[in-house]
Amino acid sequence: MGILRTDKISGLETPTPVTGSVEFDGNGDWISVAESEDFNFGTGDFTVEFWIYWDGFNTGGTRGVQLTSAVTNGIWIGQVNTTDYVLRSYGNANHLTVSLPPLNEWHHIAVTRKDSTARFFVNGKLGASGSVTHNFVKHAITIGSDESSGHTNGYISNVRMLKGTGLYTSDFTPPTHALEVIGDTVLLCCNNPDSAGAEATGKTITVNGDAAASTVSPGLTRDFTGGTEFRGVTTFDTQGYFVPPSGTTEQRDASGGRGLIRMGPGMSYITISSLGNSKDFGDNTVDALNTSACASSTRGLFAQGYKHPLYYKTIDYVTIASTGDAKDFGDITTSASFVYGMGGCASSTRGLFAGGFTAPSPNAAAGLKQINYVTIASLGDSQDFGDLTGNGVRYPAATSSLTRGIFGGGRDSADSPVYNQNVIHYVTIATLGNANNFGDLTDSLYSMAATGSATRGIFAGGYNPAGNSINLMDYITISSTGNAQDFGDLYLTRGGSGASSNATRATFAGGSNPSAQNVIDYVTIQSTGNALDFGDLLTTMYAGCGCSNSHGGLS
Repeated sequence: MGILRTDKISGLETPTPVTGSVEFDGNGDWISVAESEDFNFGTGDFTVEFWIYWDGFNTGGTRGVQLTSAVTNGIWIGQVNTTDYVLRSYGNANHLTVSLPPLNEWHHIAVTRKDSTARFFVNGKLGASGSVTHNFVKHAITIGSDESSGHTNGYISNVRMLKGTGLYTSDFTPPTHALEVIGDTVLLCCNNPDSAGAEATGKTITVNGDAAASTVSPGLTRDFTGGTEFRGVTTFDTQGYFVPPSGTTEQRDASGGRGLIRMGPGMSYITISSLGNSKDFGDNTVDALNTSACASSTRGLFAQGYKHPLYYKTIDYVTIASTGDAKDFGDITTSASFVYGMGGCASSTRGLFAGGFTAPSPNAAAGLKQINYVTIASLGDSQDFGDLTGNGVRYPAATSSLTRGIFGGGRDSADSPVYNQNVIHYVTIATLGNANNFGDLTDSLYSMAATGSATRGIFAGGYNPAGNSINLMDYITISSTGNAQDFGDLYLTRGGSGASSNATRATFAGGSNPSAQNVIDYVTIQSTGNALDFGDLLTTMYAGCGCSNSHGGLS
């Protein structure tokens, strides 16, 4: 009788290279992409990364990736002589230079600009950085040469460009999996062993000269962390046969995902698409309440709060698909020694933390207007994004799609005539600037929980000005503006829950009414109606937070 080895058929036993490259022979070949507004980087953040393998260096220099058709307002990344590799910004005196890595090896090259600081990385190590404020206007892109000279002799693989995101800001481990389209991606090419003209965002690649697709690759593998992947229908003959299900893992389980719940000193997790009690994930670096969270598809971040008499402004991070204790990410940037009661949300690359306040006494100060942002894949302190609308706000709730961040509700100081707020604010996550008014919630509440899908955000629970918990849920359409509408009621009345979601389901865990609770309830996001029981937390929790690896359009 035959035995089906899933590690054999999936390639998980010994992962093999799955991506290709484009081969350039150093003699008049290149690939190009037409000028596009997508390549108008302006003075904003950007990322250009790729793998390159030189068979030989050109004494006159070579172009790896070039964004220019002239000698002004453009950028090129390439070999300038037999010893140096440069980022050169045409029309500007700012050049970053690093030493050329060895021949006949694959090397990961990354150039980023974040807040006017450009950084040049080779194999994940920061080789040079400096102020580059140049306005990079849109140009055609050439890869492998500048059309007339500077021809690369070797292979280039997995060229990816991001507009609006400086993905790397400090030393990092180069990716081991094939690059994918993430938020702000405007180009992804040179990764198909069958076609030199393949491109993942829908752009047209023109192949010139002898540039050709190649199976030579950096050894990147497909990311199987979501489970074994079968494509199509395949029959395996033994004495009988086995037909795996059609489609990829993502297509068969698009509603999956893991939710994390922050519970003071510890964290637990749930599988959002199922029902059941939460399981232990690990410990945080500090024991704190009134924390906030955000996440990408791989990493969860928790901004600390307080547990009297201790207060914090540190940020922790965890890898969501694993378990284990949190590690230090950086600090929330504020002139105060701590900040708590913020709202957190994220796209696939950038996390936002907004509002909060910095006073030990709950009623001693007005809420903050400040919005902070971090690049989730890196480490470091947050940076200023802009301000919320109107007055500052404490304990806002936050949700997001891949492009827009939403902050709703909260409270000002007890001395304010407004006190609780029903205002909803929105920002475009990939840009910087102040928030705009979205509309109003159906009630003025603080310490709500919020989460959602790519299209709809849900706000749940909270406290009224008297401090009494409320069980109502509101919903909004994230891409529009307008007032929230009634969704239904929570399974248990409470405020201060931690929320997480996948593409179809939202969950709300813990909270207080007024004692701490361990309940988890859920709703189907695209419907309306009252929440249902999901299971229980490991222990009671209040003033916590939650996040997931599949919220707001993440997969």
